[in-house]
Formats: sequence, structure tokens, C-alpha cells
Amino acid sequence: MGNMTVLVLLVVLALALGGCACVVWAQRGGPGWVRAVAAVTLGAGELLRRSAKRRRRLGGGGNNGGDDS
Repeated sequence: MGNMTVLVLLVVLALALGGCACVVWAQRGGPGWVRAVAAVTLGAGELLRRSAKRRRRLGGGGNNGGDDS
């Protein structure tokens, strides 16, 4: 089970790094497929930002910054 978790995390990391590379490449005038991947990457980032803001506004952040003891 632990090996599968590491594999999934590595795949997610590879996708995130690939998306970031496509964003940079698209800004420099890359091909159409790179611009499409960059748009998807930026859209996913925006969704994550909105989700985090909504969670903070509703008080569901989970970490209150205090000590648990």
C-alpha cells in the first residue's frame, strides 16, 4: 500500500511540474498543445485558490495555528 501511495504522489508531482513547464513555454510562444495544457494548468490553480479561500471563509481550514495540547 505504501508503494502505491508514493507512486501516486510521484505522478501528481510530475503532472504539476509538466504543467508549470508548459505555462512557461506557452508564455514564450509554444505550440498550440502547450498553450492548451497551460490553460488547463492555470484553470486548475485558480479553482484550488478559490476552494482554499472558501474554506478559510467558512472556518474549515483545520489548522488554527494554536497548540493542540
